[in-house]
Amino acid sequence: MPRAGLSAAVVVDAALAVIDEHGSDGLTLAAVAARTGVATPSLYKHVAGLGELRVLLGIRVLEEMTERFTAAVLGRSRDDAVSALMRAYRDYVTEYPARYASMPLDPLHDPGLAAAGGKLLEVVFATLRGYGLTDSAAVHTTRCLRAVAHGFASLEAGGGFGLPEDLDQTYDQLIDTVLAGLPRT
Repeated sequence: MPRAGLSAAVVVDAALAVIDEHGSDGLTLAAVAARTGVATPSLYKHVAGLGELRVLLGIRVLEEMTERFTAAVLGRSRDDAVSALMRAYRDYVTEYPARYASMPLDPLHDPGLAAAGGKLLEVVFATLRGYGLTDSAAVHTTRCLRAVAHGFASLEAGGGFGLPEDLDQTYDQLIDTVLAGLPRT
C-alpha cells in the first residue's frame, strides 16, 4: 500500500528540492526516497524510475516557466511585454539555476516534454505577434530572445560576471539592444 500522502507530485517536489540543493548530478532515487521518508522501492509505486522522474521534473520546470512568463506578459504588449518576458526568464534562471540547468536544451524534441515545451513557446509567440511576427520570423526572433536571455542568465547564475558593474544595468542595456532589433511598424 502506498505511503499516505505520497504521490507522483510529492515525489517530483522532493526531487526538485534535491536538485535545488545538490544539482542535477545529485538526483538519485535514494536521495528522493530519503527526502520523502520512504525506502527507495516505495517510489516505484509513483514513478517508473529515474528516467520517468526526470521527465516529470522537466514538465514541472516548463510549467513553472510558462506560468511565470504568462504572468509577466499578461496585459502588456510589444516592448513592454518583451522586456517583462526577458526579465521573467532571467529571474527564473537565477532563482532556480540547478532546475534550469537540468533541462534538456531542446525539450520540443523530447517526446515527454514536447507538449509542455510547446505551451511555453506559445507564450513567446503570442508576445511577438504584437510586432506582426509569425511563422519563420517568430521562430527566428524567439531563438534570438532565448539565446540572449539564456546566455546572460546562465552566465550570471554560474558566477560568470566578475566585474563590479551592476548586472541589472547590463541586462537593461541588453534588453534595449534586443528591442531595437524588433520591427517598429
